[in-house]
Amino acid sequence: MKKLLHLLTGSLLALLIASPAVADEVAAKPKTIITNVNVFDGVNEALIKNANVVITGNLISAVSTEAVILDGATVIDGGGRTLIPGLTDVHWHMTMAEVPQITILTGDAYEIAARAVPTAERTLMRGFTTVRDIGGNSFAIKKLIDTGVIVGPRMLVAGPPLSQTGGHYDYRLPHDIPAESSLDYWGRTGFFVVADGVPEVRKRAREVFRMGASQIKIAAGGGVASVFDPLDVRQYSLEEMKAIVDVAESYNSYVAAHVFTDEAVQMAVEAGIKSIEHGMLLSSDTLKLMKKNGVWLSTQPLVDDEDRMVFPNPESTNKWLKATAGTENVYQLAKKIGVKIAFGTDALMDPAMADKQGKLLSKLSRWFTPYEALKMATSDNAEMMEMAGPRHPYREGPLGEITVGAYADLILVDGNPLEDLNLVADPENNFDLIMKDGKIYKNTL
Repeated sequence: MKKLLHLLTGSLLALLIASPAVADEVAAKPKTIITNVNVFDGVNEALIKNANVVITGNLISAVSTEAVILDGATVIDGGGRTLIPGLTDVHWHMTMAEVPQITILTGDAYEIAARAVPTAERTLMRGFTTVRDIGGNSFAIKKLIDTGVIVGPRMLVAGPPLSQTGGHYDYRLPHDIPAESSLDYWGRTGFFVVADGVPEVRKRAREVFRMGASQIKIAAGGGVASVFDPLDVRQYSLEEMKAIVDVAESYNSYVAAHVFTDEAVQMAVEAGIKSIEHGMLLSSDTLKLMKKNGVWLSTQPLVDDEDRMVFPNPESTNKWLKATAGTENVYQLAKKIGVKIAFGTDALMDPAMADKQGKLLSKLSRWFTPYEALKMATSDNAEMMEMAGPRHPYREGPLGEITVGAYADLILVDGNPLEDLNLVADPENNFDLIMKDGKIYKNTL
């Protein structure tokens, strides 16, 4: 009994005393103790030195600088390494990260789903224990991960993004104009949906939430990979955007918008959209408007030639260069103004690019301290994902933290990423332990 009292926090102990049945349930859960670690809790810059972390089932049950002994627990000696929360990526496409672009033109949904299975496992083994999947039909992948059939991260799935005719997600062939329906093959299989006018966008938004979406995404402006829409084009009317936002709010969730430019973002903010995806060409006035309205900037640190995407369509390559030319400026402005910034990678149609997920996180050191970058990729991202409200699928405890009651999503780093953020760029060699939901997926100790 003394050993048990030594382990439990006051609040948990009170619960056990009040409910013997709860005590029996907790006692039956598997327990792991990670000893001798320096803990970055995802929130505070100061490490908790020489700490011991106890995992009971899938949750963290204690973080203590005192010795912890618990009969029957699995003990892992951290050897003075740094324990950090599992990383998160809030702009991820599980079904498109590694799929060649030609597949969108010549393949089918079955090929995309098959390619996504190994993508999911590789994502987790890079230390990304949660992703916000912000476009594509990833519902079955999420289901199979959550039920243990395949290996992968937690997923907050947006489902098929909505696009106007001729918009960013209109992947029909140039002369493919259905006579009776706006749903082409990718619409019917739930990857992209073309919808126009207030009644239709309302209906399609409701259908996406019916599929199980945590949040919804639209194209509010031109894009890179798409063929028919220049970057400067504003997409959807204010009335259409407001209708989609109204549907999302009726589900107690929110809308994210793919968009790059000022005019389109200003309209999106007016409509009530809460997450701007990309936004690399924004001015200070627009960023100030976003801050005033509590709108997140979910942009990506794409700045170098080595990050350059090359598309079969030369115009898309040119658009990529034009969009990412604003990356340096938007990070500097957004940080100065105080906009809430989230971290995501938007790896798309390139296995080599997807494999740079951690390397892109390390590039935040151009504008942020290692602490700011790691906080962004853990508790800040988790805060953003909480906007999904009751549609958030993981509500048993907080994500992105190492605190009592949080999910046991953990990485043991050989070194201190608060001093050297480049450690996250090489997870194969620097991440000695990867745990998600209390289960160990990698342990080289």
